[in-house]
Amino acid sequence: MVRITAVLAAYGLLWATFALVGNSWWTLVLAAALAFAFGQVALLAHDVAHHQVWLRGERSARAGRLLGNLGIGMGYGWWQDKHSRHHAHPNHEDLDPDVRPDILVWTPAQAERAEGLPRLLGGWQAYLFFPLLALEGFNLHVAGLRSLADPALKRRRTEALMLTGHVALYAGALFLVLPAGKAVVFLLVHQCLFGLYLGSIFAPNHKGMPILGAQERPDFLRRQVLTSRNVRGGRLTDVLLGGLNYQIEHHLFPHMPSPNLRAAQHIVRAHCLELRVPYLETGLFQSYVLALRSLHAAGAPLRGRAVG
Repeated sequence: MVRITAVLAAYGLLWATFALVGNSWWTLVLAAALAFAFGQVALLAHDVAHHQVWLRGERSARAGRLLGNLGIGMGYGWWQDKHSRHHAHPNHEDLDPDVRPDILVWTPAQAERAEGLPRLLGGWQAYLFFPLLALEGFNLHVAGLRSLADPALKRRRTEALMLTGHVALYAGALFLVLPAGKAVVFLLVHQCLFGLYLGSIFAPNHKGMPILGAQERPDFLRRQVLTSRNVRGGRLTDVLLGGLNYQIEHHLFPHMPSPNLRAAQHIVRAHCLELRVPYLETGLFQSYVLALRSLHAAGAPLRGRAVG
Protein backbone atom coordinates (compact mmCIF):
# COMPACT_ATOMS: atom_id res chain seq x y z
CA MET A 1 0.00 0.00 0.00
CA VAL A 2 2.99 2.31 0.51
CA ARG A 3 3.83 2.07 -3.20
CA ILE A 4 0.22 2.69 -4.23
CA THR A 5 0.01 5.74 -1.98
CA ALA A 6 3.32 7.14 -3.24
CA VAL A 7 2.43 6.69 -6.91
CA LEU A 8 -1.06 8.18 -6.59
CA ALA A 9 0.26 11.07 -4.50
CA ALA A 10 2.90 11.84 -7.14
CA TYR A 11 0.27 11.57 -9.89
CA GLY A 12 -2.00 14.07 -8.14
CA LEU A 13 0.85 16.40 -7.18
CA LEU A 14 2.11 16.59 -10.75
CA TRP A 15 -1.30 17.54 -12.10
CA ALA A 16 -1.69 20.16 -9.35
CA THR A 17 1.75 21.56 -10.21
CA PHE A 18 0.75 21.65 -13.88
CA ALA A 19 -2.25 23.81 -13.00
CA LEU A 20 -0.11 26.12 -10.84
CA VAL A 21 2.63 26.55 -13.46
CA GLY A 22 0.01 27.42 -16.07
CA ASN A 23 0.83 28.90 -19.45
CA SER A 24 4.54 28.13 -19.65
CA TRP A 25 6.86 25.94 -21.68
CA TRP A 26 8.11 24.63 -18.33
CA THR A 27 5.04 22.41 -18.37
CA LEU A 28 6.95 20.20 -20.81
CA VAL A 29 9.15 19.17 -17.88
CA LEU A 30 5.95 18.14 -16.14
CA ALA A 31 4.91 16.27 -19.28
CA ALA A 32 8.04 14.13 -18.95
CA ALA A 33 7.42 13.59 -15.22
CA LEU A 34 3.78 12.68 -15.89
CA ALA A 35 4.90 10.15 -18.51
CA PHE A 36 6.81 8.40 -15.74
CA ALA A 37 3.82 8.71 -13.38
CA PHE A 38 1.47 7.25 -16.02
CA GLY A 39 3.86 4.32 -16.44
CA GLN A 40 3.86 3.73 -12.70
CA VAL A 41 0.05 3.83 -12.61
CA ALA A 42 0.03 1.28 -15.44
CA LEU A 43 2.28 -0.96 -13.35
CA LEU A 44 -0.14 -0.64 -10.42
CA ALA A 45 -3.02 -1.63 -12.71
CA HIS A 46 -0.94 -4.63 -13.80
CA ASP A 47 -0.33 -5.72 -10.20
CA VAL A 48 -3.98 -5.22 -9.28
CA ALA A 49 -5.09 -7.31 -12.26
CA HIS A 50 -2.94 -10.17 -10.95
CA HIS A 51 -4.66 -9.94 -7.53
CA GLN A 52 -1.38 -8.99 -5.90
CA VAL A 53 -3.08 -6.35 -3.75
CA TRP A 54 -6.56 -7.78 -3.10
CA LEU A 55 -7.52 -11.41 -3.52
CA ARG A 56 -11.16 -10.56 -4.18
CA GLY A 57 -11.72 -10.37 -7.93
CA GLU A 58 -14.38 -7.64 -7.94
CA ARG A 59 -12.38 -5.31 -5.71
CA SER A 60 -9.32 -5.83 -7.90
CA ALA A 61 -11.38 -5.20 -11.05
CA ARG A 62 -12.81 -1.94 -9.66
CA ALA A 63 -9.35 -0.71 -8.71
CA GLY A 64 -7.97 -1.78 -12.08
CA ARG A 65 -10.63 0.16 -13.96
CA LEU A 66 -10.02 3.26 -11.86
CA LEU A 67 -6.27 3.07 -12.42
CA GLY A 68 -6.37 1.96 -16.05
CA ASN A 69 -9.45 3.50 -17.62
CA LEU A 70 -9.86 6.67 -15.60
CA GLY A 71 -6.25 7.18 -14.52
CA ILE A 72 -4.33 6.71 -17.77
CA GLY A 73 -6.94 6.05 -20.47
CA MET A 74 -6.11 2.36 -20.95
CA GLY A 75 -8.98 -0.07 -21.57
CA TYR A 76 -8.60 -2.31 -18.52
CA GLY A 77 -10.94 -5.09 -19.69
CA TRP A 78 -9.33 -5.31 -23.12
CA TRP A 79 -5.82 -5.30 -21.66
CA GLN A 80 -6.60 -7.85 -18.92
CA ASP A 81 -7.98 -10.34 -21.45
CA LYS A 82 -4.95 -9.89 -23.70
CA HIS A 83 -2.50 -10.12 -20.81
CA SER A 84 -4.13 -13.23 -19.36
CA ARG A 85 -3.72 -15.02 -22.69
CA HIS A 86 -0.09 -13.94 -22.78
CA HIS A 87 0.55 -15.38 -19.31
CA ALA A 88 -1.07 -18.68 -20.21
CA HIS A 89 1.06 -19.13 -23.33
CA PRO A 90 4.04 -16.71 -23.33
CA ASN A 91 5.82 -16.37 -26.66
CA HIS A 92 3.62 -19.01 -28.31
CA GLU A 93 3.31 -18.10 -31.97
CA ASP A 94 -0.37 -19.01 -32.20
CA LEU A 95 -1.65 -18.35 -28.67
CA ASP A 96 0.21 -15.31 -27.33
CA PRO A 97 -1.32 -12.07 -28.66
CA ASP A 98 1.93 -10.22 -27.89
CA VAL A 99 3.80 -12.03 -30.68
CA ARG A 100 1.24 -11.72 -33.43
CA PRO A 101 2.52 -9.91 -36.53
CA ASP A 102 0.31 -6.82 -36.22
CA ILE A 103 3.07 -4.32 -37.02
CA LEU A 104 6.29 -6.20 -36.32
CA VAL A 105 7.28 -9.76 -37.16
CA TRP A 106 8.77 -11.95 -34.48
CA THR A 107 10.02 -14.94 -36.50
CA PRO A 108 11.36 -15.47 -40.03
CA ALA A 109 8.28 -17.60 -40.73
CA GLN A 110 6.03 -14.64 -39.91
CA ALA A 111 8.19 -12.46 -42.15
CA GLU A 112 7.68 -14.88 -45.06
CA ARG A 113 3.90 -14.58 -44.67
CA ALA A 114 3.86 -10.86 -43.86
CA GLU A 115 1.53 -8.44 -45.60
CA GLY A 116 0.76 -4.76 -45.12
CA LEU A 117 2.70 -2.90 -42.44
CA PRO A 118 4.68 -5.91 -41.18
CA ARG A 119 5.89 -6.54 -44.73
CA LEU A 120 6.74 -2.86 -45.20
CA LEU A 121 8.53 -2.36 -41.88
CA GLY A 122 9.78 -5.84 -41.01
CA GLY A 123 13.10 -5.71 -42.82
CA TRP A 124 14.31 -2.75 -40.75
CA GLN A 125 12.10 -3.15 -37.69
CA ALA A 126 15.02 -3.34 -35.24
CA TYR A 127 15.92 0.27 -36.15
CA LEU A 128 12.27 1.32 -35.90
CA PHE A 129 11.49 -0.47 -32.63
CA PHE A 130 12.09 2.36 -30.16
CA PRO A 131 10.54 5.06 -32.39
CA LEU A 132 7.47 2.84 -32.70
CA LEU A 133 7.34 2.46 -28.91
CA ALA A 134 6.75 6.21 -28.72
CA LEU A 135 3.36 5.52 -30.33
CA GLU A 136 2.40 2.84 -27.80
CA GLY A 137 0.56 5.28 -25.55
CA PHE A 138 -1.69 6.32 -28.42
CA ASN A 139 -2.14 2.66 -29.36
CA LEU A 140 -3.35 1.82 -25.84
CA HIS A 141 -5.94 4.59 -25.95
CA VAL A 142 -7.21 3.59 -29.40
CA ALA A 143 -7.33 -0.12 -28.54
CA GLY A 144 -9.26 0.63 -25.35
CA LEU A 145 -11.83 2.72 -27.20
CA ARG A 146 -12.16 0.12 -29.97
CA SER A 147 -12.78 -2.60 -27.38
CA LEU A 148 -15.97 -0.81 -26.32
CA ALA A 149 -17.60 -2.10 -29.50
CA ASP A 150 -17.16 -5.70 -28.27
CA PRO A 151 -20.39 -6.96 -26.65
CA ALA A 152 -18.36 -9.55 -24.71
CA LEU A 153 -16.43 -6.86 -22.82
CA LYS A 154 -17.27 -7.04 -19.11
CA ARG A 155 -18.72 -3.90 -17.52
CA ARG A 156 -18.70 -2.26 -20.93
CA ARG A 157 -20.79 0.74 -19.84
CA THR A 158 -18.53 1.39 -16.84
CA GLU A 159 -15.43 1.14 -19.01
CA ALA A 160 -16.97 3.52 -21.56
CA LEU A 161 -17.80 6.09 -18.89
CA MET A 162 -14.33 5.93 -17.38
CA LEU A 163 -12.48 6.02 -20.70
CA THR A 164 -14.48 8.96 -22.01
CA GLY A 165 -14.14 10.59 -18.58
CA HIS A 166 -10.37 10.30 -18.82
CA VAL A 167 -10.34 11.84 -22.30
CA ALA A 168 -12.57 14.70 -21.17
CA LEU A 169 -10.57 15.43 -18.02
CA TYR A 170 -7.20 15.10 -19.77
CA ALA A 171 -8.13 17.27 -22.75
CA GLY A 172 -9.96 19.72 -20.52
CA ALA A 173 -6.94 20.16 -18.24
CA LEU A 174 -4.57 20.70 -21.17
CA PHE A 175 -6.70 23.13 -23.17
CA LEU A 176 -7.97 25.08 -20.17
CA VAL A 177 -4.48 25.66 -18.74
CA LEU A 178 -2.51 26.01 -22.00
CA PRO A 179 -3.08 27.70 -25.34
CA ALA A 180 -3.96 25.25 -28.11
CA GLY A 181 -0.44 25.09 -29.57
CA LYS A 182 1.27 24.42 -26.25
CA ALA A 183 -1.45 21.95 -25.31
CA VAL A 184 -0.82 19.91 -28.45
CA VAL A 185 2.96 19.96 -27.86
CA PHE A 186 2.40 18.88 -24.23
CA LEU A 187 0.14 16.04 -25.40
CA LEU A 188 2.69 14.80 -27.92
CA VAL A 189 5.62 14.96 -25.49
CA HIS A 190 3.66 13.34 -22.69
CA GLN A 191 2.08 10.53 -24.70
CA CYS A 192 5.24 9.71 -26.68
CA LEU A 193 7.38 9.51 -23.55
CA PHE A 194 4.69 7.49 -21.79
CA GLY A 195 4.63 4.98 -24.66
CA LEU A 196 8.42 4.83 -24.79
CA TYR A 197 8.69 4.26 -21.03
CA LEU A 198 5.92 1.64 -20.94
CA GLY A 199 7.32 -0.21 -23.93
CA SER A 200 10.82 -0.13 -22.45
CA ILE A 201 9.48 -1.78 -19.29
CA PHE A 202 7.95 -4.71 -21.15
CA ALA A 203 10.49 -5.13 -23.99
CA PRO A 204 13.21 -6.85 -21.89
CA ASN A 205 10.83 -9.52 -20.56
CA HIS A 206 10.28 -11.81 -23.56
CA LYS A 207 11.60 -10.15 -26.72
CA GLY A 208 14.53 -12.10 -28.08
CA MET A 209 13.57 -15.21 -26.10
CA PRO A 210 12.52 -18.49 -27.80
CA ILE A 211 9.17 -18.39 -29.60
CA LEU A 212 7.21 -21.62 -29.38
CA GLY A 213 5.61 -23.14 -32.46
CA ALA A 214 2.17 -24.70 -32.80
CA GLN A 215 3.36 -28.20 -31.93
CA GLU A 216 5.49 -27.21 -28.93
CA ARG A 217 3.86 -27.84 -25.56
CA PRO A 218 6.48 -27.74 -22.79
CA ASP A 219 5.40 -28.20 -19.18
CA PHE A 220 4.39 -25.19 -17.12
CA LEU A 221 7.81 -24.56 -15.58
CA ARG A 222 9.69 -24.66 -18.89
CA ARG A 223 6.98 -22.76 -20.73
CA GLN A 224 7.33 -19.86 -18.32
CA VAL A 225 11.09 -19.93 -17.64
CA LEU A 226 12.46 -20.60 -21.13
CA THR A 227 10.46 -17.75 -22.69
CA SER A 228 11.24 -15.15 -20.00
CA ARG A 229 14.28 -13.06 -19.12
CA ASN A 230 15.20 -11.39 -15.83
CA VAL A 231 17.01 -8.06 -15.62
CA ARG A 232 19.76 -7.56 -13.06
CA GLY A 233 19.78 -4.44 -10.92
CA GLY A 234 19.19 -2.96 -7.51
CA ARG A 235 16.26 -1.21 -5.89
CA LEU A 236 16.23 1.53 -8.54
CA THR A 237 15.72 -1.08 -11.26
CA ASP A 238 12.91 -2.58 -9.17
CA VAL A 239 11.19 0.82 -9.09
CA LEU A 240 11.75 1.69 -12.75
CA LEU A 241 10.54 -1.70 -14.01
CA GLY A 242 7.92 -2.19 -11.33
CA GLY A 243 9.27 -5.58 -10.28
CA LEU A 244 8.89 -6.95 -13.81
CA ASN A 245 12.67 -7.27 -13.92
CA TYR A 246 11.92 -10.54 -12.06
CA GLN A 247 9.92 -11.73 -15.04
CA ILE A 248 10.62 -15.43 -14.53
CA GLU A 249 9.35 -15.37 -10.95
CA HIS A 250 6.40 -13.20 -11.95
CA HIS A 251 5.33 -15.69 -14.61
CA LEU A 252 5.68 -18.62 -12.26
CA PHE A 253 3.83 -16.85 -9.42
CA PRO A 254 1.70 -14.09 -11.00
CA HIS A 255 -0.25 -13.47 -7.78
CA MET A 256 2.91 -12.87 -5.74
CA PRO A 257 3.25 -9.18 -4.76
CA SER A 258 6.09 -7.62 -6.72
CA PRO A 259 8.14 -6.64 -3.59
CA ASN A 260 8.45 -10.36 -2.77
CA LEU A 261 9.83 -11.42 -6.16
CA ARG A 262 13.44 -10.53 -5.24
CA ALA A 263 13.36 -13.02 -2.36
CA ALA A 264 11.68 -15.68 -4.50
CA GLN A 265 14.39 -15.36 -7.14
CA HIS A 266 16.98 -17.24 -5.07
CA ILE A 267 14.66 -20.23 -4.66
CA VAL A 268 13.56 -20.30 -8.30
CA ARG A 269 17.07 -19.95 -9.67
CA ALA A 270 18.35 -22.79 -7.49
CA HIS A 271 15.43 -25.00 -8.53
CA CYS A 272 16.06 -24.33 -12.22
CA LEU A 273 19.76 -25.13 -11.74
CA GLU A 274 18.85 -28.41 -10.06
CA LEU A 275 16.55 -29.35 -12.97
CA ARG A 276 19.03 -28.03 -15.56
CA VAL A 277 16.47 -25.59 -16.92
CA PRO A 278 18.23 -22.54 -18.44
CA TYR A 279 17.60 -19.42 -16.34
CA LEU A 280 18.53 -16.21 -18.15
CA GLU A 281 19.36 -12.98 -16.38
CA THR A 282 21.05 -10.02 -18.09
CA GLY A 283 21.68 -6.33 -17.58
CA LEU A 284 19.07 -3.89 -18.83
CA PHE A 285 21.15 -2.64 -21.76
CA GLN A 286 22.00 -6.19 -22.83
CA SER A 287 18.31 -7.15 -22.73
CA TYR A 288 17.56 -4.44 -25.29
CA VAL A 289 20.48 -5.57 -27.45
CA LEU A 290 19.16 -9.15 -27.45
CA ALA A 291 15.65 -7.97 -28.29
CA LEU A 292 16.86 -5.83 -31.20
CA ARG A 293 19.10 -8.60 -32.55
CA SER A 294 16.15 -10.97 -32.52
CA LEU A 295 13.95 -8.46 -34.35
CA HIS A 296 16.66 -7.90 -36.96
CA ALA A 297 17.06 -11.65 -37.50
CA ALA A 298 13.29 -12.15 -37.75
CA GLY A 299 13.07 -9.53 -40.51
CA ALA A 300 15.86 -11.06 -42.61
CA PRO A 301 13.57 -12.64 -45.24
CA LEU A 302 12.01 -9.23 -45.95
CA ARG A 303 15.40 -7.62 -46.43
CA GLY A 304 16.34 -10.34 -48.88
CA ARG A 305 13.06 -9.86 -50.71
CA ALA A 306 13.62 -6.10 -50.88
CA VAL A 307 17.10 -6.58 -52.33
CA GLY A 308 15.90 -9.16 -54.85
